[in-house]
Amino acid sequence: MLPTASAQGSEALEVIEAAREAKWERPTVAGQLFLGRVLTPLLFPYTVQSDEDRRIGDAYCAKLEAFLKAEIDPDEIDRTGEMPPKVIQGLARLGCFGMKIPKEYGGLGFSQTNYNRAIQIVGSYCGSTAVWLSAHQSIGVPQPLKMFGTEEQKRKYLPRIAAGAISAFALTEPDVGSDPAKMSTTATPVDGGAAYRLNGQKLWCTNGPVAEVMVVMAQTPERVIGGKPRKQITAFIVERNMPGVEVVHRCMFMGIRGIQNGLLKFTNVKVPKENILWGLGRGLKLALMTLNTGRLTIPAACIGGSKRCLQIAREWANERQQWGGPIGGHEAIASKLGWMASHLFAMEAVVWLTSAWVDRGDLDIRIEAAMAKLFCTESAWTIVDHTLQIRGGRGYETANSLKGRGEKPIPVERIFRDARINRIIEGTSEIMHLFIAREALDPHIQLAFDMILPDRTFGQRVKAAARAALFYAGWYPRLWLPRLGFGRPKEIPPRLRGHWAFVEMTSKRLARALFHQMMIHQQKLEKRQMILFRIVDVGVDLFAMSATISRAVSLSSGSAGSTSSAVELADLFCDTARGRIRSNLANLNPSEDRKGYRIAHDLLKGSYSWLEEGIVR
Repeated sequence: MLPTASAQGSEALEVIEAAREAKWERPTVAGQLFLGRVLTPLLFPYTVQSDEDRRIGDAYCAKLEAFLKAEIDPDEIDRTGEMPPKVIQGLARLGCFGMKIPKEYGGLGFSQTNYNRAIQIVGSYCGSTAVWLSAHQSIGVPQPLKMFGTEEQKRKYLPRIAAGAISAFALTEPDVGSDPAKMSTTATPVDGGAAYRLNGQKLWCTNGPVAEVMVVMAQTPERVIGGKPRKQITAFIVERNMPGVEVVHRCMFMGIRGIQNGLLKFTNVKVPKENILWGLGRGLKLALMTLNTGRLTIPAACIGGSKRCLQIAREWANERQQWGGPIGGHEAIASKLGWMASHLFAMEAVVWLTSAWVDRGDLDIRIEAAMAKLFCTESAWTIVDHTLQIRGGRGYETANSLKGRGEKPIPVERIFRDARINRIIEGTSEIMHLFIAREALDPHIQLAFDMILPDRTFGQRVKAAARAALFYAGWYPRLWLPRLGFGRPKEIPPRLRGHWAFVEMTSKRLARALFHQMMIHQQKLEKRQMILFRIVDVGVDLFAMSATISRAVSLSSGSAGSTSSAVELADLFCDTARGRIRSNLANLNPSEDRKGYRIAHDLLKGSYSWLEEGIVR
């Protein structure tokens, strides 16, 4: 993660560093929290859809909801593992496969907000259908082609895709997860560079088994940069009908059983150079930049699923009688319901604010999108777990079984299985933590770069040291100064003012904590992942609190004595988040981290094999 990593894994880090967006040309609200700064003018007032854009979204979501209820049976899709062709055809007629494609290429030209609203509706009803649409548009061909394609490429492929040609994105390989340096798929120039010969395999390619067109990442010949050979990862547009493209295996999963996902093999696939997307060696950067906005789709689907869970839990907590009253009246269940409602409100605050910022186009949301993905997938998992617990045995029983004995076929068991993948796909929670940590550290790394890199001259090191000293001499003392409340939004109701003051104060404490850990661990900080995880979790909660307070203000009357439901939800969420923040900051480096690491090391060597005795081998 840091540019001073050990030799082991340094090649992978070099590849990733080369693919990062190195510059911050637009403001980042979440990123500034790690520097102790709260960009209040960008948070207030809460950014919302225009009335015209909302009307477009309202009309489309109404049609989409009607189609889902009339044409899709999520439990049947889950049971058979197949998406009926008539469903795909119906989605295509509705324009679902062209929601993010501009109108001039045959798409609907939706804003990010309306696209996410549509995904929320689908996610509340059928996880498999949501993944079909998300994999097609958020990380499939439309998004990178729209961002980086030539006009000729756009006119060739986008109308076809908008009409319903399924697309996919092929990056992961059987032996390669998050380490692009180990990518083994190759693209070798042939015919004097007029085409490339593609060879390799791609795993877990969602939509891959049925995709007509896909983006495939492959290694092209190395280039010498700065006297050193550098790996080049290039993105190619590959069509299913090209000779040598083969679906080796369709993967089946715990949940989202109606998706098409598989192992693809490319054997001497001849791809014309015109199908290179963006340029040679720019594939990994393309993937990372595509994911910046693509990551917002999963949080939107998580909101839909969480809303469904809240409805199920609320209705059952009112209906189910135990010990003389409805179970919702008992504190153990009520606390779960309160947590679910307040965190769902926070999830909406984060996603709709970040989506609106994407539509505005004047902010860098790479950290915010990663935070939305991390926060919403983790929160949604707790919400679905609480829902299953509240439903009890009926939550664990399948919908078909419930129906078979005369009860309502409420599909909590299916929702539970479908939801688990969200913490894994498009960057696991662990990878999200590391990504956010790397971006949070970037201002400090930029200052130290010329001091650390071995090929820098003595003069460059001296100048870098002077720049760093000047910055920290002004920045660090300010982190200890109290916030005086100047510029604090006057519309914040009294019930939330203390929470906003906490955000302002704690952002400084977060910045100090990050800086102190950098000084203590220096190059070794990259290996202290649990410290970084806790720092990132604090930043995520602070950003969620900021968005939640802003949204509550926008939904309330704004009067000094406001007691609206939005303010109540924000108040509860902020109380809960503050508890997590205090715990993380007070225990950044507990002794059990090192103890746990040592035990894990010994475990891997076989020292605790006796713990595995007494099982069926």
